[in-house]
Amino acid sequence: MINIIKAKYGLKTKSDAINRLAKEYEELVLEPELRPEYVERLKRIRKEGKIRIKNIDSYFEKMQKS
Repeated sequence: MINIIKAKYGLKTKSDAINRLAKEYEELVLEPELRPEYVERLKRIRKEGKIRIKNIDSYFEKMQKS
């Protein structure tokens, strides 16, 4: 597969082919386009007030009791 990528893009080394493959994978899988409704939800969440938590364990204990 590496040799096919190397030939397809005219790359000089297998390392270049691996880098090209990794870059394409990153663009397709790791950084997908965000849906507009998700972007709106993020904006809404960012506008909400923040809370400070001194002890995460006690915070979650209180949340579970509620």
